[in-house]
Amino acid sequence: MKAIDLIRWALQQSDEGINAIVQDMRGDVALTQPTDQGGNHPLWVMGDLAFIEGVVMQILFGEPNPHERWTHLFATGTEPKPDASLYPPFDEVLGAYRDGRAKTLKRLEAVGEEGLDRKPDNVPSGFEEAMKTVGNAFLLLTIHQMVHYGQIADARRVAGRKPLI
Repeated sequence: MKAIDLIRWALQQSDEGINAIVQDMRGDVALTQPTDQGGNHPLWVMGDLAFIEGVVMQILFGEPNPHERWTHLFATGTEPKPDASLYPPFDEVLGAYRDGRAKTLKRLEAVGEEGLDRKPDNVPSGFEEAMKTVGNAFLLLTIHQMVHYGQIADARRVAGRKPLI
């Protein structure tokens, strides 16, 4: 098996998981925080996933982040707010995430097996090890997703939804 096959599989599996677990978290439950002390609600998580997917493509390929306008809402270091009026509609955010993942998968195919070992040009400080290659950066997206998957799973329980697994 080639590395590109494993990376593609990881991107697809994490994508399927996120889409399944968030599908019924619209409306008021989109702002459900996973603990009594707060935490990342599903709307914020999906916005963060879309935003960071754009950041990684910016790092790898120098493309502008299509969600730059959401920096103040979803970038690393922002905190979820319980006010829906501060955010774009859930389906807009979900659509942005899905569009970004589709583009990421196309970019992976364009990079090909031979491009996975290339060193990214614009790695941010503190991410030198995690993004030491293009392949590592693609895999980092899947790890990022699975961290947030757990947060959505907890928010589902608080909202009275059944677990998927």
